[in-house]
Amino acid sequence: MSRVIVRIPMPLRSLTAGAEELAVEGATVGKALACLGATYPDVLARILTPEGQIRSFVNIYLGQENVHAIEGLDTALPEGSVLSIIPAVAGGSEPKAKERRLLDLRGRIDQITPAEAFALQQRGVALIDVREQDEIAQGSPPGAHRLGRGFLELRIEEAAPDLEHPLLVMCNGGVRSLFAAEDLIRLGYRDVRSVSGGFTRWRNEGLPVEAPRSLDHDARERYSRHIMMPEVGEAGQLKLLSSKVLLIGAGGLGSPAALYLAAAGIGTLGIVDHDVVDRSNLQRQILHTDARVGTLKVDSARAALTALNPAVTVQPQARRLDRHNVEETLNGYDVVVDGSDNFATRYLINDACVKLGLPNVHGAVFRFEGQVSVFWPADARFQGPCYRCVYPEPPPPELAPSCAEAGVLGVLPGVVGLLQAVETVKLLLGIGMPLIGRMLYYEALAARFSELKLSRDRNCRYCGEGAAFPGYADYEELCHGASA
Repeated sequence: MSRVIVRIPMPLRSLTAGAEELAVEGATVGKALACLGATYPDVLARILTPEGQIRSFVNIYLGQENVHAIEGLDTALPEGSVLSIIPAVAGGSEPKAKERRLLDLRGRIDQITPAEAFALQQRGVALIDVREQDEIAQGSPPGAHRLGRGFLELRIEEAAPDLEHPLLVMCNGGVRSLFAAEDLIRLGYRDVRSVSGGFTRWRNEGLPVEAPRSLDHDARERYSRHIMMPEVGEAGQLKLLSSKVLLIGAGGLGSPAALYLAAAGIGTLGIVDHDVVDRSNLQRQILHTDARVGTLKVDSARAALTALNPAVTVQPQARRLDRHNVEETLNGYDVVVDGSDNFATRYLINDACVKLGLPNVHGAVFRFEGQVSVFWPADARFQGPCYRCVYPEPPPPELAPSCAEAGVLGVLPGVVGLLQAVETVKLLLGIGMPLIGRMLYYEALAARFSELKLSRDRNCRYCGEGAAFPGYADYEELCHGASA
């Protein structure tokens, strides 16, 4: 084993604590550099590629001879040999801290061209765009995960849960992506590469670009608490803004549900109610005000919701649902929220939702007790029941007193209506476990929630296996009015 002197050029001395020469041992150039790298790995990363070849911008001399002209890394080294590392330089002063930092990152993090990144992306490798939203709004590679630099560490696991899966990181010019790649490596990702030249080079080379839909400044401010949640994020918020929810009833259940769905940014809210605001409603129907007593509830609801969130489109429908208009009313919506207070309407909504394949977010209240569930037999994941599976027929009138006859604690519809809003948002975002096949039963006086299992009736006339839709049944309304 020969003892060798390696001369360190000035651009690399910041990585050797200022040392100009270092003594190493090695019988060949390659072994001597490996010995150097054992102590100074960052220096070795500047000299050799990850494949172990001398980098194209570096020459190594043995005395006055370039080792390329001898036997390269296999060149034998006599005792006392002097190796000189000669990188390409362009003059200038000692690199500043930022430049040294970038030099260090470029030596440690693999960089690929946009064309190489595009080819890898086509084979399923994740491309992470870490630019800011105003930059992404100008264009981004199709299929890229647009996570942003500020929230990268919080959101990366959702986009790339497998630490072994390769990641390609892109910024605008190829600098921020190096820092982002370093952070991802710290998080445990094994194979992270930076796209050299970033999106600017990607676009200039004619690779595919799309202008993704994004939130404007006002929406970003309004929904900032949603955006910072990995389960929602900007993509989820955009999904909510594109959603359409129909609320049956603008009363005790529809009021809190509508207010919170509007606040959450549901793009279109349909409100169906044929009734007018009565002063007795105001104890629980918080959409309305004393000044709007006597006005149509749907108009009062529109005034309240647009005042809360002007960006939401409210579609009022002052009508009583019946077998002739129910499908027309429900058609085109993503979710139906049932806040009605009579069985005729409940069965009508259930039957139409089954026929149209829509989720029916059910809520019901009576004095101090409430029920919440989601009826959606069309969902293949849970294969839950419809309302008729649980209650095949309505009760007799004497067992179904109206709200006016039995009364209801004013705040109780608030609890149930909010739970309906939560289930609606979960359904729209596709997150969590919806209340399909389950009922949440709330007893206010006992301050107790109970979860009850609901089973699907395979012989149900409406949602049973192979059932042909039997048509809409006519029931006598058992609780007057349109909403609780």
